[in-house]
Amino acid sequence: MAILHKPQVVLIGWTDFRQPEEYAWQTDTARAGEKLIEFAGRMCYQSWNNPSGRTNRQYIENLLRQGHLSVLEHAQASFAISGISRSCSHELVRHRHFSFSQMSQRYVAEDEANFIEPEVIASDPEAHAIFMQAVEASAEAYRRLNQLLERRLASHPDRLERRKLARQAARAVLPNATETRLVMSGNFRAWRHFLRLRGSRHAEAEIRTLALEIYRQLLELSPAAFGDFEEVEGEDGVIELRTPNPAE
Repeated sequence: MAILHKPQVVLIGWTDFRQPEEYAWQTDTARAGEKLIEFAGRMCYQSWNNPSGRTNRQYIENLLRQGHLSVLEHAQASFAISGISRSCSHELVRHRHFSFSQMSQRYVAEDEANFIEPEVIASDPEAHAIFMQAVEASAEAYRRLNQLLERRLASHPDRLERRKLARQAARAVLPNATETRLVMSGNFRAWRHFLRLRGSRHAEAEIRTLALEIYRQLLELSPAAFGDFEEVEGEDGVIELRTPNPAE
């Protein structure tokens, strides 16, 4: 068992782009997602010439200012996320424009589960002691229940099904602080909406920390699509994301 305090985020997939030969169009970026966004925007108006010499970033910045965001839905990014609590994942899945593949507690044993400790608890010795007592007790209860139920179900002919039945019942005693792992995929417009909501100082602390890490990696992947966001630190030390562009 380990006590974790920071999410782990890895960018594992992103959009490719293959330009059709019949379109005599050029842009200055080598980033596939940004090329696709500009291509989609120009498809709307059949504007394949660029007499003003506008860069790809300038083109996308104009889309953001105008609120013409449907073209951002063609570019995608996928992340492998770990070190977050089940509580945090419950908030993540409320974002319905994303796709999720989450670790199953029915098939994966939680005998050595990790737990996510909120910073406000970790920074207070008395609160930390209460937290540790609770997670250690729940972890021990899970192990005992799992072992007991497997013995009770020993006559079940299917070994895999027997384990699943025991684990899906024993998990009832695990807290929201239990670590989960998942893959989360979405288009750039959905990610912008996520960053605006979950990067706010009004968001819950754990998911805001996650949003900030995702933002930093999205910014590297596509400065044009996410460069209007900035990290702003308040007088209380809280870092949040802000953008001057209109809400999606």
